Amino acid sequence: MNIAILGSAGQIGAYLSEYLKEKGHEVTDIDVVNGVEYDLRATPNTIVEKSIENADFVFFLAFDVGGSRYLKKYQHTFDFVNNNTRMMANTFRLLKKFNKRFVFSSSQMSNMSYSPYGVMKRVGELHTTALKGLTVKFWNVYGIENDMEKAHVITDFIRKGFEEGEFEMMTDGTEERQFLYAEDCCEALETVMENFTDFKPEDPLHITSFNSTSIKTIAAIIQGCFNRIGRYDVKIKPGLAKDSVQMDKRNEANTYITGWWLPKTGIDVGIGKVFEAMKKDYEKV
Repeated sequence: MNIAILGSAGQIGAYLSEYLKEKGHEVTDIDVVNGVEYDLRATPNTIVEKSIENADFVFFLAFDVGGSRYLKKYQHTFDFVNNNTRMMANTFRLLKKFNKRFVFSSSQMSNMSYSPYGVMKRVGELHTTALKGLTVKFWNVYGIENDMEKAHVITDFIRKGFEEGEFEMMTDGTEERQFLYAEDCCEALETVMENFTDFKPEDPLHITSFNSTSIKTIAAIIQGCFNRIGRYDVKIKPGLAKDSVQMDKRNEANTYITGWWLPKTGIDVGIGKVFEAMKKDYEKV
């Protein structure tokens, strides 16, 4: 199958591209980091248009987004809103033009109207439903990340451990999140693609581990990884602030997708895999 991945260099997209290629699919990688000719914000764009036209299936994963540190700094800026608005307008126009089967990646924050990121994702969901595509909602997918400016909490903690040793968290760490390992996420996306006709546009396809873990626990697991390699200088200390991103709105994950797919990787195992991969990169420096 010819599959186009929009946002193929992102945290999920990079894993998904490799995963689907290993499964024997022909994958077209579309991401602005590969060159300006792959910029979804630009119109007209012959390369992007042809890639979508020739695809049997499209994963729309591209978005200007990052972890909580990135969102706190940028989501209220003009560039953040403008980038995502243009990206969605151009992409959904092409998906409609060529009548493509596609999945749009949303977030469990899409009902949080105080968050520009959440509002942008909600707009994407409305486009997707109108075009009879499928929306999946991700809950804190983690794995190797290439752009540390946009790093999420797990990779950010590991990076700081290697580079800084002792550091303080942004919050007191009592807030809980559901974390899903990227390879499990790929399996879920493949399942949705292969069973596309089983689902309706309004189906609640929440892709998550369905288990909550506190940030304090995440820090303890990562500190344990450092201890096992003899780095006892790494200490992750709780901050003083309470979580401000989602503290007034706690969503519950819908288990509907578990009729087709279940996550496999426990949080300890997943963090261990990410830690080992990042350790190898630091050993090369």
